[in-house]
Amino acid sequence: MYLLGNILIGLVALLHVYFLILEMFLWDTSYGRAAFGLDKDFASQSKTLAANQGLYNGFLAAGLSWGICLGQAGFSIKLFFLTCVIVAGIFGAMTVSRKIFFVQALPAITALALVLVSKAI
Repeated sequence: MYLLGNILIGLVALLHVYFLILEMFLWDTSYGRAAFGLDKDFASQSKTLAANQGLYNGFLAAGLSWGICLGQAGFSIKLFFLTCVIVAGIFGAMTVSRKIFFVQALPAITALALVLVSKAI
C-alpha cells in the first residue's frame, strides 16, 4: 500500500507539473487555448493570472515530491499537500468546471486514502 500510495502521489505531482507548464508557458498558445477552451483574446488578457496559477501548481508538485522524498517521515507533508490539492480541485469544480474534480481532486483523494490506509497498517 505504501509504495502504491507514493506512486499515485508522484502521478498527482506530475499532473501539477503539467498544469504549471500549461498555465505558465503554454496558456496563450494553440495547445494551451485548446486545453482550456479559451479564445485568443481572453488567453492573451489572462496570461499573467494563469502564470500565477501555474506557479501555485508548481508549489503543490514540489510539496508532494518533498513528502515522497522524506519516506515514512513525510506522512504529514503528504497529508497537507494532498489536502491542498483536494480543496483546490473541489473549489475549481464548484467555480469553473465539474471536470476539475475528476482531473485534480479525485486522484488526490485516492492517493490520500492510500496514504491513510498504509499508515494504519
